[in-house]
Amino acid sequence: MDRASVRDSAVGVFVLAGLAALAYLSLSIGGLTLHDHGGLQLSADFDETGGLTLRAPVVIAGVRVGEVSDISLEPNFRARIDMNLQSSLQLPTDTSASIVTSGVLGDRYIELQPGGDETILKSGDKITFTESAVILERLIGQFLYGATKGGAKTQPGDSK
Repeated sequence: MDRASVRDSAVGVFVLAGLAALAYLSLSIGGLTLHDHGGLQLSADFDETGGLTLRAPVVIAGVRVGEVSDISLEPNFRARIDMNLQSSLQLPTDTSASIVTSGVLGDRYIELQPGGDETILKSGDKITFTESAVILERLIGQFLYGATKGGAKTQPGDSK
């Protein structure tokens, strides 16, 4: 083999390796997983999702145990969140689900707080104890409105 063909072969191998790495990173960032989603399927209804997205993490004590698999609107105008969790989890029926924020302006995720009940949730069950997302803009608006609406007890000109 001459030097040109060896060089061309080496460049071809590096280009293929680069394309393979790019494909892997694209799939990883996109959230595509190659494992099946046959885990514990649970759902919960919330009044407000606050920007929760598909594939958002579901955590227990800070450890990721699953992800949000679907978000839909129920006929009663509440948001239904479907979650795909690790099949090895044994969650009591009085488990609660809260939508929380990572930091002040971070992404939303679902935090599960296991209860103490003896009976265990099965795949397809619904978590009944939920706490909706807190919307920062609404809190600020309520604070500002409350401060201007009921802040002063006496009117100007009162001699009290």
